[in-house]
Amino acid sequence: MNLLLLGAPGAGKGTQGALIAERYGIPKISTGDLLREAVREGTPLGQQAKSYMDAGELVPDEVVLGLIREVLTGGGTGDGEVGRGFVLDGFPRTVRQAEGLDRLLDEIGKPLDAVVVISVPDEVLVRRLSGRRTCAECGAVYNVYLEPPRTPGRCDRCGGALVERADDAAATVRRRLEVYHEQTEPVIAYYERSRTPVYRVDGDRPVDEVQRAIVGILES
Repeated sequence: MNLLLLGAPGAGKGTQGALIAERYGIPKISTGDLLREAVREGTPLGQQAKSYMDAGELVPDEVVLGLIREVLTGGGTGDGEVGRGFVLDGFPRTVRQAEGLDRLLDEIGKPLDAVVVISVPDEVLVRRLSGRRTCAECGAVYNVYLEPPRTPGRCDRCGGALVERADDAAATVRRRLEVYHEQTEPVIAYYERSRTPVYRVDGDRPVDEVQRAIVGILES
């Protein structure tokens, strides 16, 4: 089962992708994780990516696709058995990237079986992301609206100070959502015009309910 998860920032792609990967024993491929690991290990593609990242530029699609190719052909890293399938999260973000991904997957004989879109209203996403606070000491994550700590501003686990990431500020979150609607939503339309089945799931529900809905689609 080769699966692509799409959805706006904060929709729950990472959480659902990890649950699916665990359930079916397949790797969750996050392009962000791939980039960081390749840079850390100093691989040729990692060195290419680092040169762009150090300059504050976007890593070219060709480099990201190269990393995905390495994982899917056994030359890179990843958890689970790639031969049994994969869950792709964080790529593609544009129609051009989707076209490049399709060419790669066709070339290596691993076309997508399904695209699952996790849909959540923008205002819910703003509350999810702008309310997020992270412990500066242990990395635990809270939400001041949905899952607040027992003591405001302090981590329940270690007592460390809770901080707001710069990209979680409300104005920044709204801009991230604008970029998603402008650049990534057309990717959904691209796949709806293709031979790949596209399924939409209501993500404005508890994690376990969203998971059951996705599993129901995959096993139907």
